[in-house]
Amino acid sequence: MKRVLGIILGGGAGTRLYPLTKLRAKPAVPLAGKYRLIDIPVSNCINSEIIKIYVLTQYNSASLNRHLTRSYNFAGFNDGFVEVLAAQQTSENPDWFQGTADAVRQYLWLLEEWDVDEYVILSGDQLYRMDYSKFVQRHRETNADITLSVVPMDEKRASAFGLMKINDQGRVVSFSEKPKGDALKAMQVDTTTLGLDSQKAMEMPYIASMGIYVFKKEVLVNLLKQNLKQTDFGGEIIPGAAKDHNIQAYLFKDYWEDIGTIEAFYEANLALTQQPTPPFSFYDKKFPIYTRSRYLPPTKLLDCQVTESMIGEGCILKECRINHSVLGVRTRVEKGCVIEDSLLMGSDYYENPVQRKADLEGGSIPIGIGQGSTIRRAIIDKNARIGQNVMIVNKDRVEEAEREELGYYIRSGITVVLKNAVIPDGTVI
Repeated sequence: MKRVLGIILGGGAGTRLYPLTKLRAKPAVPLAGKYRLIDIPVSNCINSEIIKIYVLTQYNSASLNRHLTRSYNFAGFNDGFVEVLAAQQTSENPDWFQGTADAVRQYLWLLEEWDVDEYVILSGDQLYRMDYSKFVQRHRETNADITLSVVPMDEKRASAFGLMKINDQGRVVSFSEKPKGDALKAMQVDTTTLGLDSQKAMEMPYIASMGIYVFKKEVLVNLLKQNLKQTDFGGEIIPGAAKDHNIQAYLFKDYWEDIGTIEAFYEANLALTQQPTPPFSFYDKKFPIYTRSRYLPPTKLLDCQVTESMIGEGCILKECRINHSVLGVRTRVEKGCVIEDSLLMGSDYYENPVQRKADLEGGSIPIGIGQGSTIRRAIIDKNARIGQNVMIVNKDRVEEAEREELGYYIRSGITVVLKNAVIPDGTVI
């Protein structure tokens, strides 16, 4: 794997994950109480012995850069690195990144300098555990120009993905990007060729791209230089290359979730609390997910009832009830609170106890969840200040709402409280 360079696409403005992406790049969005989205592909690379990694992004990259710098330091003993390449305007490229392929094209001058055989191109907003060395090995064995990692897909979700058909040798012969109606039906295939049994093949008659690719170095360079107007890998570059290049499909059989929307992000986080075994587990010593070391104290629970939940380190919980929720680092929950079916991202720092007391006595609201508050089916972003006796329960069952001036949005029925928001005492949402 020393001959492989990893390229992680940080995505655009992250509109589907807004408002979580209001103040941060999409790969920097917190995950599972202590990680960030970027930790998934970076950890997969490291566990696959791919240690030369670039992350391409163009929006709000400061916190992402800070996280990567603090998390992944290879200490000069090898040529490994994890480095952010932020979009920049030059005389040759006066525009920002126009798509996934354009992002790579604008840094092609740098990527070409590396003496490698393949580029592995990854997405920054997916939850999965994958050994890329097997992916690259399959690419080499089939002498492919491009290899796509694919998953079998049911009809309900298929129209949201790029679909393809393959022949008996696993070579991709046709593509359709997010088809609907008759075009969707036309992309049905016999997925038993991928190794599924007949029952599973009936349930999942489509082959969907994961947005994860291996390119031969010279193939990627030539495609990007010859097709300057094509800006997207899945929609333009790869379908256009199918006629003249050997494009292979590599079946991924484990858990994989695209968490690029608020609803998918929320569901994937809460699924981590499932008993006895969640669909994705961070408890794998052979294939760990790495992140920044924070050196926080243990979490303190004072007379609390906690069921089916994950609690990050450094939290302080007092006489409260937590059910089916994920609490991030440094979360504070005061007495009398009820937290259910929610994701609390915690905070970036601790407030001085003397200052907290003074704030309360002076009518200000300290960081955390105030006394007597109830939170259900919500995402509370970092450093939020929730007052006393607040009800965040979406009482009117609103599906979509934008209340940025009040500190929250509602997406797919999920209330999302903004980072640094202040929700006054007694508020009912």
